[in-house]
Amino acid sequence: MKDNFSTQAADYAIYRPTYPQELYDYLFRMVKIDEAAWDCATGNGQVARALAQHFKRVYATDISEKQLAQALKLPNILYKVESAERANVPDGSFDLITVAQAIHWFNFDAFYSEVQRTLKPEGVIAVIGYGLMQIDKKVDRVVFKLYEEILGKYWDSERRYIEEGYQTIPFPFEEFATPQFNIQTTWNFNQMIGYLNTWSSLQHYKKANDRNPLEYLFTELKAAWGDDAIKDVRFPVLFRVGKLFK
Repeated sequence: MKDNFSTQAADYAIYRPTYPQELYDYLFRMVKIDEAAWDCATGNGQVARALAQHFKRVYATDISEKQLAQALKLPNILYKVESAERANVPDGSFDLITVAQAIHWFNFDAFYSEVQRTLKPEGVIAVIGYGLMQIDKKVDRVVFKLYEEILGKYWDSERRYIEEGYQTIPFPFEEFATPQFNIQTTWNFNQMIGYLNTWSSLQHYKKANDRNPLEYLFTELKAAWGDDAIKDVRFPVLFRVGKLFK
């Protein structure tokens, strides 16, 4: 698994969007027992914190020590530096396994083998993510220019799984039909810039060119944003949920 986010771990904790409570409520209704959950590739622990409000124990793992350093510590969350492909837990440990905005980086076969080993017979696996944000036509046009024209070749090839809505990832489970969720939030201009700076492709660009590509578009982005103090922001949520085949 690639570690594309340690460099900007602090900004990631501040500027990355959070999933709606409705998504968690849906998941919790799907899980019969609230004993233990594994949040794999937890990053700064955003999803683990939500799971901790429902499950007695949460096992939260990530390969990035810097990301985990940003995580909120709670008594029922155990944070561990571990890869997605191997969790140091007994067989049949979890009632729920979640992966948020990360499965496209995984070795699918190895991770799913670990899910088969660690998920309880009636347990649930949920793969979560989000696509490119939508603000308004003017801002979206400039953001897409950054995304495609400037950073296009700097995106890792795995990004295509997000662009395809996670519909093309392997998912060897008995799958449930799920509702469509969206992340709805509001940003000021600086929050948008902060979020764009967390993109892995932008970090790749900076490393290759010793310059932040936002320098080229800052004036254009500001003009598109206009005089509004805040704007509504929407991210389409990617969501697949399943259980083990019997």
